[in-house]
Amino acid sequence: MDDASALPHATSPKHQQIVRAAEALFLAHGYGAVSMDAVARQAGVSKATLYAHFVSKDGLFASIVADKGQDNPVVESLFPDTVADLRAALREIGQRLLRFMLRDRTLSILRIAIAESARFPELGVAFYANGPQKFRDRFRAWLDTLAAQGLVETPDTLTATYQFMALLRSDMFLRAGLGLPPPPGEAEIDATVTNAVETWLRAYAARA
Repeated sequence: MDDASALPHATSPKHQQIVRAAEALFLAHGYGAVSMDAVARQAGVSKATLYAHFVSKDGLFASIVADKGQDNPVVESLFPDTVADLRAALREIGQRLLRFMLRDRTLSILRIAIAESARFPELGVAFYANGPQKFRDRFRAWLDTLAAQGLVETPDTLTATYQFMALLRSDMFLRAGLGLPPPPGEAEIDATVTNAVETWLRAYAARA
């Protein structure tokens, strides 16, 4: 998979114009049915301009997944080196992550990745590397810091990270992914985050 973030012009208006055009096409037609020629036409740019920004279609999809303008949960302010209230910090992270996961846009991109990654393995790689893996790596690094400070007790911060993420993926997230009513409400989101944090703390918080 190509690292789109390493290419030039990543924050330019033209770059964003291409990303938005590709996203609209992928959401409307799926990944496999969309060609780079179609993206160029939709964006109103030449193929030379398109390939100057993205050398491949999976690199373009990766840029969509990693879009920092969509309430991305990997925000440095959520992971302070010094934590006065671990429960409150985890709740803030959990709220940010779960609400991001429940966004219509996030769910739509996830559905594309699941539906087509068997035929296009690079699609699954692009989605995982630029979405879940980025959060996993940042959260684990934060847990390593907390463990060194004696706030978290675990010899395996990677497993602790996976379990935090899994606790947030409740029945509500499955229903939302399948488009089943009713849509998640504020009370259900808050309760899911609270229960996930409390369960995680019972397993990993340092004992006084």
